[in-house]
Amino acid sequence: MVATQNPSHQVGAFPLPESQLDRFLMRIDLGYPDSDAERSLLQGVDRRDLISGLTPCLSQQELIALQQQVKEVHVAPALLDYVQAIIAYTRQSPDYLNGMSPRAALALLHAARAWAMMDARNKVLPEDVQAVLPSVVSHRLHLTREPSNANSGDHIEQLIRSIAIP
Repeated sequence: MVATQNPSHQVGAFPLPESQLDRFLMRIDLGYPDSDAERSLLQGVDRRDLISGLTPCLSQQELIALQQQVKEVHVAPALLDYVQAIIAYTRQSPDYLNGMSPRAALALLHAARAWAMMDARNKVLPEDVQAVLPSVVSHRLHLTREPSNANSGDHIEQLIRSIAIP
C-alpha cells in the first residue's frame, strides 16, 4: 500500500500517532516535480483517468514470488549484530525522544534484504542497511532538540557514523 500525506501545517491535516506511523515500512519524500514534469502535469489528462490505461509490470503471482525471494536473502549473524547495535543506539541515545521499536528493526532488515535482492545479491551487506536506513527511520525517530541546520537528515548520517560496521 502506498499512502500520501499532506504537510501537517495544512488545514485538516493532523499528524498520525507514533503507533500508526510505525506500521509504515518507509517514508519517502518526493518533493515537488521539476518544471518540465509540472508542465506536463498541467497540460495533461487527469491522472485518475490514466489509471485504466496502465499496464501492470508484474502479475500478482510474480509479485508474490518476489516477496518470497526477499525472505530467502541471507542475513549473517554479524549483520544482525549491526542492526541490533543501530536499534540499541537509538534507544540509549539522549538525541532521540524514543528509540526504534522491534517493528522498526524488522522493517529495517526486510528493506535491507529487498535492497540486496535488487542489487542481484543473495546476502545483505551493511551498506544495504545504510542505504535504506533514512527511509525506514525518518518517520520513526524524533530528535529531542531541533536540528541547528536546515538539513534534518544529518542526524541519520550521524547515526550511521556512530555504529561500527562488523
